[in-house]
Amino acid sequence: MKAAELFVKALENEGVEYIFGIPGEENLDVMDALLDSHIQFITTRHEQGAAFMADVYGRLTGRAGVCIATLGPGATNLITGVADANMDHAPLIAIAGQASTHRLHKESHQVLDLEAMFRPITKYASRIVSPEVIPEVVRKAFKVAQTEKTGACFIEFPENIAEMEIDDVPLRVKNASAPEPAAEEIERAAEVISNAKSPIILAGNGVIRADACNELAEFSEKLGIPIANTFMAKGVVPFRHPMALGSVGLQSNDYANCGFANADVIICIGYDIVEYHPYLWHPSRDRTIIHIDTTHAEVDAHYSISLAVVGNIRHSLNRVAALTTPHQGKAMRTLRDSLITEMNIHRDDIEFPVKPQKIIWDLRTAMDLQDIVICDVGAHKMWMSRMFRCEYPNTCIISNGFASMGIAVPGAIAAKLANPQRKVVAVTGDAGFLMNSQEIETAMRLNIAIVILVWNDASYGLIEWKQQNQFGRTSHVQFTNPDFVQYAQSFGAFGVRVEKTEQLMPILKEALDRNTVTVIDCPVDYRENLKLTEALGQLTLTI
Repeated sequence: MKAAELFVKALENEGVEYIFGIPGEENLDVMDALLDSHIQFITTRHEQGAAFMADVYGRLTGRAGVCIATLGPGATNLITGVADANMDHAPLIAIAGQASTHRLHKESHQVLDLEAMFRPITKYASRIVSPEVIPEVVRKAFKVAQTEKTGACFIEFPENIAEMEIDDVPLRVKNASAPEPAAEEIERAAEVISNAKSPIILAGNGVIRADACNELAEFSEKLGIPIANTFMAKGVVPFRHPMALGSVGLQSNDYANCGFANADVIICIGYDIVEYHPYLWHPSRDRTIIHIDTTHAEVDAHYSISLAVVGNIRHSLNRVAALTTPHQGKAMRTLRDSLITEMNIHRDDIEFPVKPQKIIWDLRTAMDLQDIVICDVGAHKMWMSRMFRCEYPNTCIISNGFASMGIAVPGAIAAKLANPQRKVVAVTGDAGFLMNSQEIETAMRLNIAIVILVWNDASYGLIEWKQQNQFGRTSHVQFTNPDFVQYAQSFGAFGVRVEKTEQLMPILKEALDRNTVTVIDCPVDYRENLKLTEALGQLTLTI
């Protein structure tokens, strides 16, 4: 067979369902081999959209999402989405065609050293230098991408290598599993937590990746220890959980409101530093930090751990809980209760444009609890991160590692492919929406029903918010938008504009029931931004 055929068989061997991408001259043989494969190729309208689809697919399923591009500009268009997956710890495999190896040593049309280019933004980057290495390169890429901390890997496939003949088979798939935590680490952690006066838990997205949400909820409730979660860990424990504090990381006084200021022991479980900078919740650098994760802790002056329990998070939590004396203290509900109060205040608000709190109230009410929101990046992300209530993990997807604009629309398509039985909403600002709105055509062509809720303020709203806070004036953030209703209709999608606040709820419910793409243009009143900052302190969550 051709090397390209062996390559596709290796992808099939890894259980790949979808490949997102764009055909190109340098991946012709791979594209042809895919015609004889059960893998479904999702033709996208931009390589960045393909990478974001693979990113969100990987995060939701735990299996590496796969994206492909041609060489040169096609490959460079993948970079933002690949970097996003790597920093958000979503398993992803990026593949790029390449020119013949006979011209890689010199200046040549569209040739870049892609292996070197992707190395800083992936866990592993490799070039296929002969057909014989294909089984090893593919198996290693998937193994590395899907092993904690999960992330992105890259494979460069020169066109002349893809044409060569080879007689080989893929390697047996055996993914690594997390080791068991050491008994002495378990015993030390149990002793420190038992003797703590005011312990608190900070849970990160690693808990969701480890499928340890139930164990975390039981750990917190059994030991009577309050639990705050990062934005990327929304839903890690239900909002209704008796020890839940809510999602932290937006305002400067989350440190005090959630109890970190009074805690003597902070138990970080599945926590990634990119999610919420340690200097924001541990400025004093004098607390006892326990690190419970599948991998060892990152080095940071404000994250100087006292002890680590490294290994399978589910087993670690169960074993620590079995040896720990429960605490009798009540959970600090300051943040959680303040959110409930604020949301209730705005539930019946009819002022127009629509306040962020009202948009979130209506969205949460219209959606089922297990439906999925993909949140883009901008001012709307600040509101969604803090106030959108989650009862289940992976029902509100937020990029807070790399935090790239443009993820919501392609991400929503991938979410619907991964979870066809659930309703999916892309929550996006007008700026982020236009960065990858071309993927509406992809959704329409494939008959993928999603709702795109556009918070329209004709501005880079988050930057405007920060400029007003810092300088009292704005700089070059305003722009104009097309008619989003007509824009949606030009794709064959359904477009609707919210013209008074009372319309929002029925529009959302109708959109969720509609079996096609619906774009909702919702004017938003961002005067609430400065009011929030004034009431709760300066923003700490960036972008």
